[in-house]
Amino acid sequence: MSRRVELTVKRLLDILIAAAGLVLLLPLFALVAVCIRLGSRGPVFFSQERAGCRGKPFRISKFRTMVEHADRIGSGLYVSQNDSRITSVGKILRRLSIDELPQLLHIVTGKMSLVGPRPALPYQLERYTTEQARRLLMRPGLTGWSQVNGRNLLSWPERIEKDIWYVDNFSLWLDARILLRTLKVWISGNGIYAPRDRFFFSAHDDIPTPSRKDS
Repeated sequence: MSRRVELTVKRLLDILIAAAGLVLLLPLFALVAVCIRLGSRGPVFFSQERAGCRGKPFRISKFRTMVEHADRIGSGLYVSQNDSRITSVGKILRRLSIDELPQLLHIVTGKMSLVGPRPALPYQLERYTTEQARRLLMRPGLTGWSQVNGRNLLSWPERIEKDIWYVDNFSLWLDARILLRTLKVWISGNGIYAPRDRFFFSAHDDIPTPSRKDS
């Protein structure tokens, strides 16, 4: 099967699986929304601009897991496991990666895929080399090769290197392997938070655009 055909099949599977997931998860989404509103002040969803395929910007949505204006208090952009800005509901959502599930809608609309490099923050692209920018050649994914090979425990160069490897070696069989391994990562909860020395801009990347760049 040619790469072009596999990409077409990948897109069809994305639509079918994500659409089915949205329907099946609607009761869970409703419950999560109620818990977030009861648990802390602020909106149910967190929205932020990201870089999609070939760097095209889009707004990503996820369930809010932190207090309002989290970037203006505490440790700013760095998010640790015991960060006081994470709400009680947010801790559960992060541990189970439920906060990411609204992105199924982005998969249906073609902004994302089930499997691919995680969507980058626009200002991260400014630091990419020409080689690193190749990770943008495919739709960003809900999960990906770097996610099942260390997740946030990897340094950013390591994550990007694995993303590029995925772009170069994509196949439907590889996607199936990644999805199966994602279940193991999801159950274990490994790699949710990054050590401070692996910090690029945000350890869990649901913080608004910073007012300054780290050197």
